[in-house]
Amino acid sequence: MAPSGVQKERMRPEDMFVLDRQGNVVETPEPRGPPYKPPKLSECAPLFQSAYDLAGAGAVLHGHSHNALLATVLDPGATEFRITEVEMIKGIEGHGFYDTLVVPIIENTARECELTDRLQDAIRRYPRTRAAKTQAECYEYLFQAAVELRRLGLERSAAPAAKRARVAAPAPASHVVLDIEGTVAPISFVADVLFPYARARLRPHLEATWDEAGTRAAVASLRARRNGAAVAGLGAEPGERAGEIAAVVAWAEGEMDADRKTPELKTLQGHIWTAGFRQGELQAPLFPDVEPALRRWVDAGAKLYIYSSGSRQAQRDLFAHTSGGDLRPLLSAYFDTSSGVKVEAASYHNIALSLGVDDAQSLLFLTDNPAEARAALEAGWKATLVQRPGNKELSAEEAKSTTLITSFDEI
Repeated sequence: MAPSGVQKERMRPEDMFVLDRQGNVVETPEPRGPPYKPPKLSECAPLFQSAYDLAGAGAVLHGHSHNALLATVLDPGATEFRITEVEMIKGIEGHGFYDTLVVPIIENTARECELTDRLQDAIRRYPRTRAAKTQAECYEYLFQAAVELRRLGLERSAAPAAKRARVAAPAPASHVVLDIEGTVAPISFVADVLFPYARARLRPHLEATWDEAGTRAAVASLRARRNGAAVAGLGAEPGERAGEIAAVVAWAEGEMDADRKTPELKTLQGHIWTAGFRQGELQAPLFPDVEPALRRWVDAGAKLYIYSSGSRQAQRDLFAHTSGGDLRPLLSAYFDTSSGVKVEAASYHNIALSLGVDDAQSLLFLTDNPAEARAALEAGWKATLVQRPGNKELSAEEAKSTTLITSFDEI
């Protein structure tokens, strides 16, 4: 952590304070002598620590933005800064052009350390408001845009109703089926959080649960994997435990490296994620528009379902532990690849039969994958592509293949 009252551009690594995870100083820099002042820990230390403890921050950038200051006083009574339909909003994780970006305004005090309680309250109430460096630059752009718009007598804290009415949207459907990765939650959550979490805990999980029914069933299925050929090191009959655990770990890591969605691998990953969610180590960061939209659609009488390559148990665990709380009461059923491959029309026919739906046009599938959208359309469903921050860029042909949205607010 940087010391207080120094010119940051002249700092050296040895000028930094070192703190432990609880915020206790474990190393104080040596004084540099005149004309430098004795090192003093930053007054903002409790604020930085709050970001680490409550928001899972990996670093804290502390700036003094002129535009941020002006944006907070555009409406002296406001407790939030709001802006929508301005280009750089899509640079903020989890937001699209038509979303309303909301940033809490924290009333200032004479000393930074006196802001701790207010900052902690804001972090808890606005868990999606944070920014890496590139996003901080987008915030700066948006603050400046808001100030300039107000100077011109224009307003962008809410979308003009007439303009919103012209936004293309899919036709209504009584049954809405949702993909997860890249549609309701960032791809990065699966790729950068869930997969590494399962990989790191695979061996300990197997060692702890080797004799339990769930693990025994997955391992039994593996014994005759690949057309009767056993997984390398895993005999047709139970053998030496440590060696067989090593064989399963090696096989699973190979499957993960190849990005294969083998049923046994998904089962083992699902068991690990279940424990992680229940222990509070995992929480699904849904895009900000998802929870309000799901509640709105249910209130309007629609039935909601999930169709994802992850196991049904993993889907239930994810929606039980989201940034918006337990959303399982909003969902009527879960489907995984036991219903069929997601890029084949037959899979969507199977789901329609399972739901007892006579008119396929009453089914709407929301996905970030053009191949999945095409398969649903071939089965007679409605389908809409969802383009989220961090998703793969669509080609011009893919973008034209079906309705394209950036937020559930457009439905």
